[in-house]
Amino acid sequence: MNTISIIPFDELYAKDFYDLNIEWLETFFYVEPHDEEVLSQAKSYIIDKGGHIFFAKQNDTIVGTVALIKIEDGVFELSKMAVLPKLRGQKIGQQLLQYCLDFAKTQKFEKLLLYSNRKLENAIYIYEKYGFVEIPIETDNPYARGDIKMELILDKLDR
Repeated sequence: MNTISIIPFDELYAKDFYDLNIEWLETFFYVEPHDEEVLSQAKSYIIDKGGHIFFAKQNDTIVGTVALIKIEDGVFELSKMAVLPKLRGQKIGQQLLQYCLDFAKTQKFEKLLLYSNRKLENAIYIYEKYGFVEIPIETDNPYARGDIKMELILDKLDR
């Protein structure tokens, strides 16, 4: 059986983080200059600023990734989630999402935010299934492609 293990950031996999996300962006949208900058310098933009990157690994292959980007103390953006095209639909993204929720709870984060696009109906359905709710999106949101903002207040998960 090809089980998936979730592992933390390692510079060894920085190219996988970049490649998976660029492929996803080119498939569904386009690569914005800010994307290129963050993805090519993930350690300095995400890890060094208090964020986290996780990888889904199957055997010796990185098959998916996700980031928790620090916004402020206790508040992180769930971002940069991507899965190898040939493995989409196998719930790897949901495993990464669940891992992030569990991690956020153990770290006592207050809430997670995310930006998405309404055309990604399956993704939005999954976010809602995990408890995210839509909130107003700022007019100057960080992503030109973003047309929906969602949040998950983490202490509500324990009630």
